[in-house]
Amino acid sequence: MNLDTSLTVAGKEWKVIRRKKSIILYIVIVPLLLSVGFSLIVQNDIAPPSGIVSNYQLGLESLTYFFVVLAAVLPASIAAYSIVGEKIEKGLEPLLATPASDGEILLGKSIAAFVPPILTLWAGASIFMAAADYLTYSELSYNFFPNWTTGIMVFLLAPLAAIFSIECAVIASSRVTDTRGANQIASLMFVPFMVVFLAAVEGTFAFNIDNLLTISGIMSLVDVALLFLSTSTFKREEILTKWR
Repeated sequence: MNLDTSLTVAGKEWKVIRRKKSIILYIVIVPLLLSVGFSLIVQNDIAPPSGIVSNYQLGLESLTYFFVVLAAVLPASIAAYSIVGEKIEKGLEPLLATPASDGEILLGKSIAAFVPPILTLWAGASIFMAAADYLTYSELSYNFFPNWTTGIMVFLLAPLAAIFSIECAVIASSRVTDTRGANQIASLMFVPFMVVFLAAVEGTFAFNIDNLLTISGIMSLVDVALLFLSTSTFKREEILTKWR
């Protein structure tokens, strides 16, 4: 596999993405709005004196974990469009006719779907953590962020969640023939991560380093399996000859 070829494909995808104003606004505005909204939650519901430090910890960790859930949502719109959308707009055939291998094409499309959302998500998470430290310092007498638990969430589990979402969306978009169907399938990829979030809120799951590393390990294995599955299900000849 030639990485330069994949990066060329990614560059082409980014040019297409820049023309899609709705996608750009979606991946930029949503993390920023989330950071502002979560900061208001901290100010109004978490920051007032409770006398219980664990309440701060659970609340701040739960809000931070929601960025992992978001990581499974943001890239899906780009990845779902990457194949079926280009096919509809007659932009996929020239790419599939090139000597680039299926793996190089899929890697390039995955890079394009991964980088912009994860960067905006990290920016939103950083804004939220800085605001949360400012709002809770007077009660905690120390800065809650950064710490290892939320670092694993944002910089390990969130990228793995994004990769999971992208690979599922690529598989979906390579097998369906309309963008609505691809988006509907891809939109379900946040469900496993939301289940963990709800379990933590209900007190049946703890956000600690061991649990988060375990989930990250499982997600790594799932991502590798999906990588092979996406490559095996991507049939360029069928896309070129049978899609209408």
